Amino acid sequence: MKLKYGANERSQMLKYHIQTSGRSLHAQEIDFNDIRTTLQALYAIYDNCNSLHTNAYDEAITTPTEASVRRAMAIQLIINKELGLAKNENPLQGAFIIEELTDLVEEAVYAEFDRLTERGGVLGAMETMYQRGKIQEESLYYETLKHTGEYPIIGVNTFLSSEGSPTVIPGEVIRAHKEEKEYQIEMLGYLHQRNKQQAEAMLNELRHRAVQNQNIFEGLMEAAKYCSLGQLTQALYEVGGQYRRNM
Repeated sequence: MKLKYGANERSQMLKYHIQTSGRSLHAQEIDFNDIRTTLQALYAIYDNCNSLHTNAYDEAITTPTEASVRRAMAIQLIINKELGLAKNENPLQGAFIIEELTDLVEEAVYAEFDRLTERGGVLGAMETMYQRGKIQEESLYYETLKHTGEYPIIGVNTFLSSEGSPTVIPGEVIRAHKEEKEYQIEMLGYLHQRNKQQAEAMLNELRHRAVQNQNIFEGLMEAAKYCSLGQLTQALYEVGGQYRRNM
């Protein structure tokens, strides 16, 4: 940011945060996910990050439990308190492989900045869904390599267990009981009935903001006090259409 855009000193003081790869988590042999996350956490520390989020092993299939979050947190605690690697800032500085990879990543980032600039900056690129398209292309490429076996993933497409490396089925991770679901449906109906008049006015304001290319977030924050998520999304669908994935 400093070298390419001349960013001021204050804007260079942002915390450098890394999150481990959600795409590397798999529903097959989910216990292996902790191993993948541990290695990724080490990458982050090698790169001298200020802040680190380690994914829970079950995030591939559901929202994390308290137990799985504790396991994810333990990865960082063990690295910090037992391994001792984080006691030294940038411990692998000067190593050829680290310096080479850093240069390659930096070169790729600069190239991406140039592609965004050519499209009129971030907003201009969003108009043509450039960012979304890039994410889809990368996902398709990754999934293709995974399914062909060109990219070996232990317990998913290679080194399967004698049980066939079973996938956790959804029924095993459902957390809501029938009573909770019925309660939520009942409360949703009550919300719609109670805020019927206010909700319609808020939704009309939201549609107007969307059509006029105004600040939708501000309108959403206010409308969320009276409207359900379904009402909000439906209102935006009516004026902007529903996104359809295009590969």
